[in-house]
Amino acid sequence: MGLRTYVLRRIVYTFILIIFVITLNFIIFLALGDPTQHFINPTGRLTPEEMQRQLEAVRRTYGLGEPLHIRYVKSLVSLLTFNFGRSIMTSEPVISIMLRKLPYTIFLLGTSLVVAITIGIILGVLAAYKRGSPFDTVSVGASLFLYSVPIFWLGLIFIYYFGRVWKLVPVYHAYPTEWARHFPVPFQISSSASSASLNIQFTLTEEFPVFIEGFLSHAFLPMFTLIVFQYGGYLLLTRAVMLEALTEDYVITARAKGVPERTVLLRHALKNASLPLITNIAMSFGFIFSGAVITETLFTYQGIGKWLYDAALQMDFNVLMPAFYICALAVILANFIADLLYGIIDPRIKYE
Repeated sequence: MGLRTYVLRRIVYTFILIIFVITLNFIIFLALGDPTQHFINPTGRLTPEEMQRQLEAVRRTYGLGEPLHIRYVKSLVSLLTFNFGRSIMTSEPVISIMLRKLPYTIFLLGTSLVVAITIGIILGVLAAYKRGSPFDTVSVGASLFLYSVPIFWLGLIFIYYFGRVWKLVPVYHAYPTEWARHFPVPFQISSSASSASLNIQFTLTEEFPVFIEGFLSHAFLPMFTLIVFQYGGYLLLTRAVMLEALTEDYVITARAKGVPERTVLLRHALKNASLPLITNIAMSFGFIFSGAVITETLFTYQGIGKWLYDAALQMDFNVLMPAFYICALAVILANFIADLLYGIIDPRIKYE
C-alpha cells in the first residue's frame, strides 16, 4: 500500500472515529440529565406552574424538548460545522469565547511542553549514557518524585515562595489587573494605497515592552509549574528507550568504528528509539486544547482549562460539549500526524 492510499484510508477511519466521538459525547451529556433545572427558580419564589412554564420555555430555546433523534442530528451537524451555539450562562457565542481564550492556553501549554520535552529528552539521554552514576540516580529519583506529586501541590508551593515569600512574580491572572482600565497596544498597522501598489506598515509602539513584560511575568509561574511537573515523564521515557537502543548491534558497531559518542547517542540510538517519544509528544500536544484545568484554575489563568472548570461548576452543557469535542478532535489529529511521522523517522516502517 502506498502513502496516498494509506492517507485516504486513515482519513475515512478518522471521519468514522469523529462520528463515534460525537455520538458518545451526546450520550454522556444526555445521561447527565436536564441542565435547565439548575437555572429555574433560584430564589424559591415561583409556583410549580410558573416553574413548569419557565422550564418549557428554556427547553424550547435550546431544543431540549425535541425527540432524541432530532437532537442528535442537530448536535451532529452543529459540531461538524463548528456552530456551537451560545453559552447558557453568558449567552455569548461559544466559538467566540473559545477563540478568545485559546491563545492563552496555547501559549502556556505549548511553551511549557516544548521546554519540558527538550529538558526531559536531553537529561534522559544523559541519564541513559551515564547509567548507574550519581547523575542517573538523582535524575531518575527527582523525576519520579516530581512526576508523582499532585500538580496543585507544586503550584501551591511555588505560589507561596515565589509570590508570598520572595515576591518575584505575580501569582494570579494572565495579565495585570490594571489593564482592565487601559489595555496596552503593542503595535499599529497602517496602510496606504495608490494606483500601482498597496503599502502596509507594521510599527511597534512604546507600549510593546509593557505588553510583553505583563504577559510573561504572569505566565511564568504556571508555566514553570507545568515544566517541573512534565519534564520527568519525558526523562523517564527517553531513558528507557535509550537503554534498550544502546544495546543494539548497530550502536556497538558504530562505537567499534570510532564514531564520536555524541553522534552515536543522537543520530544512531536516539533516532531509532524515537518512535515511542513521537507518540507521547503527539498526544501531549493533542491535549493542549483541553487546557491545564488544575493549573489554570489554581493561578486563575484565563485559558481553556479555567473556562472548562467554570462551565462544569455552572452545568453549562453548551460549553462543555463542544469543548470536549474539540479536545477529542485535537487528539485524533495528533495521532494521525504521529502515524505519518513514523514512516519519515524510520524508513523501515511500511504503510499497510
